Amino acid sequence: MTRVALIDDHESVRLGLEAACARAATKEVVFSGSTVTEYLKWRASSSSAPADVVVLDLTLGDGTTVTENVRRLVLDGSSVIIHSVADRPAAVREALAAGAAGVVSKSSPIDDVIAAIMTVARGEPLNNVEWASAVEGDREFADAQLSAREREVLRLYAAGLPLKVVADRLGVAYSTAKENITRVRVKYVEVGRPAPTKVDLLRRAMEDGLLAETAGDSGDFARGR
Repeated sequence: MTRVALIDDHESVRLGLEAACARAATKEVVFSGSTVTEYLKWRASSSSAPADVVVLDLTLGDGTTVTENVRRLVLDGSSVIIHSVADRPAAVREALAAGAAGVVSKSSPIDDVIAAIMTVARGEPLNNVEWASAVEGDREFADAQLSAREREVLRLYAAGLPLKVVADRLGVAYSTAKENITRVRVKYVEVGRPAPTKVDLLRRAMEDGLLAETAGDSGDFARGR
């Protein structure tokens, strides 16, 4: 049973999602409210475990920012899906940079939202049209300026290949491939898009369109295979 929390300051949106989750027997809505603070207070008072997935509105009416909301939820132990009209690409990108697992448009069919919850609950990245549109629509999205070799190493590594195999495939020493990944991480940090883990590197590669040819391997990579 996947434990889901819904945070949106529009009650009608929450009620619709609650009904959809109720129809999906594998999902239980453990919290439904209008702010992250309200959710965390509920967590503290009930001694309940964090929700597996939090479906979060991009902009809440309590004056909080999407960055602080996503970070608080991720630090609390939940995966976060941004549920938004996705017409503010900079804000969506901000949410992704803060650690959100992905974006689902409020115009999407409810079944797509449920499918997104299932994907994220399995620990897989949510690579969808809303994610791509948010990144491509933001002209200020920070380019890490990777070299051709760094992009190729990252593409293969993010597709799930061990670094030794990446080095062999490209005909370079293992130390060279490792140095390339280190430089990639440094460059992403420099543009405010840190990638300290393998899953973070996968997300950056997806954001930058490096996995178009190997998208089918992303699930195995996200599961550490």
